[in-house]
Amino acid sequence: MFAPSLTETQLSLFRFLFLFKMFFLLQDWAYPMRRDMQEILPGLFLGPYSAAMKSKLPILETHGITHIVCVRQDIEANFIKPNFPHTFRYLVLDIADNPVENIIRYFPMTKEFIDSCLAAEGKVLVHGNAGISRSAALVIAYLMETFGIKYRDAFTHVQERRFCINPNVGFVHQLQEYEAIYLAKLTIKMMSPMQLGRSFSLQAGMPGSRKRSLEDDEDFGAMQVTAAQNG
Repeated sequence: MFAPSLTETQLSLFRFLFLFKMFFLLQDWAYPMRRDMQEILPGLFLGPYSAAMKSKLPILETHGITHIVCVRQDIEANFIKPNFPHTFRYLVLDIADNPVENIIRYFPMTKEFIDSCLAAEGKVLVHGNAGISRSAALVIAYLMETFGIKYRDAFTHVQERRFCINPNVGFVHQLQEYEAIYLAKLTIKMMSPMQLGRSFSLQAGMPGSRKRSLEDDEDFGAMQVTAAQNG
């Protein structure tokens, strides 16, 4: 017998803590709760379409909801629709709960909509049909970019408040890919103009860039000669 390595010990501890945490989450979660909306962040709610039906107007108003993100696909448009267009501001997104659906393209507009709502001290509900896959993926992406956190951390935060979330495997892959995208944007945003200038200067000094520059100079010189001859 050999002593387990530190890595194995850490892995065992991680599994124990994960199961321990899931146990208490299950204690606090009841199946009927999946039909209601849960507050993920102050002012940001996630839930199913049943939380935005006409019969739920008093509950929406009690929670101070002012904006709603309605996620559906074309074939669902007859029964998943804005029920209160004169009461709340809506963002309607046509997204299929399909692993090959490109959901990344909807992240920026969703973030802008949520940010504008919260900046105006409003409250927003993001819902799909069941509030499990599409709408959950949008909320996870919002947390990732807003707080600069990884997919796993954002997923855990959302699941702790709405235990039934389960984005499809295609959405999970896109969320993981999105980490690199928003982190690059965050890095550029944090860089000073001097740092950006230095970065571009370094890129311009690369062999390929210098070759392109020399070719451009030669093309420009040839254009001048041609112009002189034609003149």
